[in-house]
Amino acid sequence: MSLIAFVCLIGVSPAKAAEKTYQIGTDVTYPPFEFANSNNKYVGIDIDLMKAIAKTEDFKVNIKAIGFNAAVQSMQSGQIDGVMAGMAITPERQEKFDFSDPYYKTGFVMAVAKKSHIQNFNQLRGKRVALKTGTAAATYAETLKSKYGFKTVIFDDSDNMYNDVTTGNSVACFEDNPVMQYAIKTGLKLKIVTKPAQGGHYGFAVMKGHNQELLSKFNTGLKKLKKNGQYNKIINKYLDSSATKKQQKENSTAQKSNHTFIGLLKQNKNTLLTGLGKTIELTLVSIICATLFGILLGLLGVIPSKLAQGTSVTLIYILRGLPLLVLALFIYNGIPSLTGTKISAFTAGIITLSLNEGAYTAAFVKGGIEAVDTGQMEAARSLGLSFGKSMRKIILPQGLRMMIPSFINQFIITLKDTSILSIIGILELTQTGKIIIARNLEGFRIWTIIAIIYLLLITILTWLSKLIEHKINK
Repeated sequence: MSLIAFVCLIGVSPAKAAEKTYQIGTDVTYPPFEFANSNNKYVGIDIDLMKAIAKTEDFKVNIKAIGFNAAVQSMQSGQIDGVMAGMAITPERQEKFDFSDPYYKTGFVMAVAKKSHIQNFNQLRGKRVALKTGTAAATYAETLKSKYGFKTVIFDDSDNMYNDVTTGNSVACFEDNPVMQYAIKTGLKLKIVTKPAQGGHYGFAVMKGHNQELLSKFNTGLKKLKKNGQYNKIINKYLDSSATKKQQKENSTAQKSNHTFIGLLKQNKNTLLTGLGKTIELTLVSIICATLFGILLGLLGVIPSKLAQGTSVTLIYILRGLPLLVLALFIYNGIPSLTGTKISAFTAGIITLSLNEGAYTAAFVKGGIEAVDTGQMEAARSLGLSFGKSMRKIILPQGLRMMIPSFINQFIITLKDTSILSIIGILELTQTGKIIIARNLEGFRIWTIIAIIYLLLITILTWLSKLIEHKINK
């Protein structure tokens, strides 16, 4: 019996070893390499290649669509194992990352609006050019900036970059050739006016000296896919003429059938509800944590101790002084880099909001208590009440009434601030909007829908807060 168990154990061990799951970061809006399809499922050359290689080499991947910048920073902090996001292999990046064998050849092109008369770089002088942050195409454009005398504006995603050109705010943008070709063939109202420059290659990236086994598996799998023809099938699935025509037809049909606000809501209701649910969850948890933290920090600032008061003032000053975006990136990427401990994006988001909003809460808690006449505390102490009891029975009830309007305002600010957390890859309502727009290019309507959702949430939150305020003031 023990022999059978031993044999079974040996038989199971390799399977268990094969079940290792790697965390792979990717972009959210970079068709045809990664994008959400009409069913809001992530597809694209990068996604399909990575899944096919994982299947061939017998390992698992959890692909996290968090955006290019967030993916790179998450890899640097150890939050994820690799990045597969149309990442050009450059000497600068090779200093920090180890790249796989190239899996796609690319080059950089300049695109302008369809009716634009701009044909070359010389015509850009004194004008504004849109770029996407962190991309090799943006780096290439920056090398031309001083020579041709144009100004640049940076966007976090391709769609906002494209829109800046189509709306006339910028006269041109720079993008990888296959990405721009695909976008134009599937309905984007731009045109390419330059030949591909600085031809390079895309590669799968890991941190230098880390995850070498994963890198080796990727290279081995890529060779197998090229040999058995599966690689060409994946590429052609998205880039041959029939594929782009099919996508253009789908986009055209979608625009006709979902041109109205109602149509867009019906098509994207599940995605919007998912984003809304995450926004509400972030808001509620953060409000509770920020309120508790803020009250404690505020009380710390009024107790008769110079050390406690100094600590309170310092923490409020630091946490209110840091931009929320910087604080989010520091917590999500900076702390793991220092400690080696991974933090989930949701946890990092809660900590970020709790610290930032808690600091503002502490400031008005401290101010509300200090606004109560000092004679109240003196009278309570003269009656023999302790400091704690005087605070709890006399000062806080009076101060609380003055704090309630500030509490209501802070709740609303917390709700709105959740949108900033898209920078660390949380798929809340704002990030969801970006993903939908990348597919249907209905920026005005989608942002209008999202704005209305936020206004409804704020209205409900304000009504509940006023109801609580009315009951407390009775």
